[in-house]
Amino acid sequence: MRLRLDIFKPKAPPIFGLDISSSSVKMVELVEVAKGGKRVERYAIEPLPRDAIMDGNIANLEAVAETVRRAWKRLATRTRHCAMALPSAAVITKKIIVPAGLREQDLEIQVESEANQYIPFALEEVNLDFQVLGPAPSGPEEVEVLIAASRKEKVEDRVAVAEAAGLKAVIMDVESFAMQTAFDAIRPQLPNEGIDQNVAVVDIGAYTTNITVLRNDEAVYTREQAFGGNQLTQDIARQYALPLEEAEIAKRTGGLPESYEAEVLRPFMENCAAEIQRAMQFFFTSTQYNSIEHILLIGGTATLPGLDEVVSTRTRVNTIIANPFAN
Repeated sequence: MRLRLDIFKPKAPPIFGLDISSSSVKMVELVEVAKGGKRVERYAIEPLPRDAIMDGNIANLEAVAETVRRAWKRLATRTRHCAMALPSAAVITKKIIVPAGLREQDLEIQVESEANQYIPFALEEVNLDFQVLGPAPSGPEEVEVLIAASRKEKVEDRVAVAEAAGLKAVIMDVESFAMQTAFDAIRPQLPNEGIDQNVAVVDIGAYTTNITVLRNDEAVYTREQAFGGNQLTQDIARQYALPLEEAEIAKRTGGLPESYEAEVLRPFMENCAAEIQRAMQFFFTSTQYNSIEHILLIGGTATLPGLDEVVSTRTRVNTIIANPFAN
């Protein structure tokens, strides 16, 4: 199966999105509405057993497949075709320049030749794909091509999970590319649609926070930090002497003592804001830029009430919760 860098194709069979993160399985099905918009038709979330996913890799295929099966049943859709994505860390990407006007077959040969220089594995051990981005900066005689490659087992593990759950993965995207595609729906919410501005997309997951700074549709900086929502779960467990499983449930459903916000939640959000500020300093010192105009918070932890305000106060940067369905 080849990596597909595109997400939705016209007249494609109905599909839904399937995301396998370190802590849960998420599904969402969209439908087209008037004026090219999209509406969430249905969605489902199922928690994964602890350690089913380790460092982005599927460690327990059976447990993950069973969780996917339960999520699909809860989704209550007839569609069995799904779009999945690989963690960005599992994919090697590189932009190359090739002559314009090459036939598809010649372009594939050129890409494979170039890929040999940048991929530290034999080509027969990887899934390789490419996409022509457009004319090269040097002129119309050349085009810029994006190469993406991943070890075959990384792709095959996710395909196997879908198949074990009775589903078919028809698209295998890359999480960072999918995020940039979703950003197109958020762009109109920014002043001047974010043109010529640095926008930090902060994905706060269960165990890690990924920061991507976008400028004019291009990722100019990425960083991963070992901080996530699981830290809040551990804080709750420690503060109230709860098992981790019960602490996770309490975090999601409530029922914690009145002191929770002041003693646990607020300090966690302050730490989260400090991590984001630290990532910004790394960005400033390692690039030519010295400002970030907007921060977009995504990921499960981003939904904590008031987190956007805490981050904005700490960083002094306009901060919003990313919502592609606003307006």
